[in-house]
Amino acid sequence: MPHPKLSDNLFLSTAIYDQNGALLRLTLAKDERYRVYTPLNKISNDLIKGVLLHEDKWFYYHFGFNPVSLIRGGWISYVKKGSKQGGSTITMQLARMYWKLNTRSVGGKFTQILRSIQLEVFYSKDEILEAYMNYAPYGRNIEGIGAASLIYFDKSPDKLTLPEALALAVLPQSPSYRIDKNTGYVSEKLTKARDELFEKWCGVYGTDELTSALFRLPFSLRQPENLPFRAPHFIEQLLKDDFNAGIINTKIDTTLDLKLQTLLETQIHSYINRNSNRGINNAAALLIDTKDMSVAAAVGSADYFNNDIGGQINGFNIKRSPGSALKPFIYALAIEQGLIHPMSVLKDVSTSFSSYSPENFDNRFMGPLSASQALIRSRNIPAVYLNNRLKKPNFYAFLKQAQISKMASESHYGLALALGGGEVTMLEMARLYAMFANGGVMREIRMRKEQSAGDDIELLSKETVFITLDMLSNMPRADSSAAEKQKLPIYWKTGTSWGFRDAWSAGIVGQYVLVVWLGNFDNSGNPAFVGADSAAPLFFNIVNSLQATQKLYDVNKIIPNGVKMVDVCLSSGDLVTVWCKRKGKSWFIPGVSPIKVDTVYRPVLIDKKTNLPVCNGKKSANTKIEIYEYYSSDILDIFKHAGLPKREPPSMEHCKQNFDLNIGINPSITSPLKNTIYTIRKENEAKERIMLSAVTDANVKMLYWFANDEYIGSSEQSKSIFWLPKKSGRFEIRVVDDHGRSDMQNMQAVIIQ
Repeated sequence: MPHPKLSDNLFLSTAIYDQNGALLRLTLAKDERYRVYTPLNKISNDLIKGVLLHEDKWFYYHFGFNPVSLIRGGWISYVKKGSKQGGSTITMQLARMYWKLNTRSVGGKFTQILRSIQLEVFYSKDEILEAYMNYAPYGRNIEGIGAASLIYFDKSPDKLTLPEALALAVLPQSPSYRIDKNTGYVSEKLTKARDELFEKWCGVYGTDELTSALFRLPFSLRQPENLPFRAPHFIEQLLKDDFNAGIINTKIDTTLDLKLQTLLETQIHSYINRNSNRGINNAAALLIDTKDMSVAAAVGSADYFNNDIGGQINGFNIKRSPGSALKPFIYALAIEQGLIHPMSVLKDVSTSFSSYSPENFDNRFMGPLSASQALIRSRNIPAVYLNNRLKKPNFYAFLKQAQISKMASESHYGLALALGGGEVTMLEMARLYAMFANGGVMREIRMRKEQSAGDDIELLSKETVFITLDMLSNMPRADSSAAEKQKLPIYWKTGTSWGFRDAWSAGIVGQYVLVVWLGNFDNSGNPAFVGADSAAPLFFNIVNSLQATQKLYDVNKIIPNGVKMVDVCLSSGDLVTVWCKRKGKSWFIPGVSPIKVDTVYRPVLIDKKTNLPVCNGKKSANTKIEIYEYYSSDILDIFKHAGLPKREPPSMEHCKQNFDLNIGINPSITSPLKNTIYTIRKENEAKERIMLSAVTDANVKMLYWFANDEYIGSSEQSKSIFWLPKKSGRFEIRVVDDHGRSDMQNMQAVIIQ
């Protein structure tokens, strides 16, 4: 006949373990009890034999009740007026617990006997014994041997020693009287009952002196309030995921490493204690093992129980502005698309991109610097410049491919996305950096041992990743003295959000990705929240602890076959010539990276008598070659303001023909802004004229301006002119330098009467 499983009526707890089997948390079941269902084959044989010896030694021979035991119990209880003894078998006790029977009356006892017979009819002896072991009370709100063993002795029932097994065997008879809940130590009653059972054990199974000695040792039982409550944010995320999916798990084996979790928690608590006087009261950290994308440690806040900091908010799963922490991915895309190599020279000068005019964190401009230095020093102008030049994918599309969630439209961010205009979670940040560690392949982050890594998404080539990480490895560490002792490169980057609301440090430490965040969950700012000043020290405190306790290896050690080294001229990042005065080396990807011959250092044939350039370019005894540096006009201005003016190249005005016509850079219009609408009020037109300006090569003397092929006027190098349109409309603004090189910009003017 069909019948339900004996476990169907039980509400069960969820036991969560770390990757090595250490208990992280045991939740209460739906009825506010601790209950972990355990199969009979997962229970210690010593415990099973002890229970049978103590409770029902004829269990495998009777049919649910034992007449001899019932008669003896009735005789002692009612005839001799002794202590109450029910004479119940294990099957009868299970019937009472399963159907919640009142067995204090004769009728109740009779019902109990009938129900026990029913159990024997429908279930095997092993099924009944297994159910009893999982229904039996073990004190407080603990039911079942699985929860009792886990709570009292921090081990599964199959790992119990004989003293522990016999203590649990006698506990269900009177659990409330045999444990001192204040100290956790067993009472004399429990010790006496256990020792009496041990005497029976010795008579049946025998023993030795060593085992007997174990029973003379004091022992205590851990109480439920002392259960571990580790990695609370991490565990609540798992439980929330299960709840949302409608899944009930009684056991969750996680990827967390309790030792690494303790390491992160210790470093965060110590750092917060040292820096609380600076208003730094909260932090979060995430450690991912990139080998299998498992979460090795996760700290969601500095103190889960501190309401003043919103401690129960899960910091690694909320959206925050990343600041500059995502800049490495812009440079990686630029390398992938052939826009730069590490030594390509970028300009950190005041620049407008349409209506967007970014500034640097320090409100200064550094002039020309290599792409590697621009990334390391986190300069904003080069990052926005590269972001503006990215094609397929651009930075927004790349982040969408990387499955960054809840992104607004591309127009919402504009170019500010390069500087932290969007928001990411710590998990998303960690996944992006793990993509670097895995050679450009993005994988899912795992939080459960049985969880698969999912499908691979290749976002970047391994050549691009190698070069980008090599650039990041040159970031100066926050603890330079410690860095000198370590040979393992750290690939890392900091970030600071607008308004000093978030400080980040993220990077690759051996096979791990580490992400650290400092801030306030109420989104309030603090000048101390600067990535390099606050997040980086905590980041490297954790790094040093990892290096001291873990065996780490470099994920970027192998040079891909598609990456080569080339000699470059440092002033331009281009291939060296015999005239280059500052030489270096750069990684590049053949067929992808932009490589051309340097034009900054140019030879000029000078007449010794006149000290003027030789117009026909022919060498003679009266000529000499001098090397001049040809920089663009905006770079020359930076040098001038820094007190380092460059020697101006000689004028060629005395020559009828310039022989360097095809050498140098084209002018670049900086005003008017591209695709911008300029509104001019008629009554104020004298003050609202449109400025025309451009960046030029160093050998340029004059610029000539046109609007829709109509000549406007001319300006000297680095000078501006002003133009007033005669009517509203769209205009193609074109500038031509005195070497014939040109640039063009579209704009619109609206004249209001």
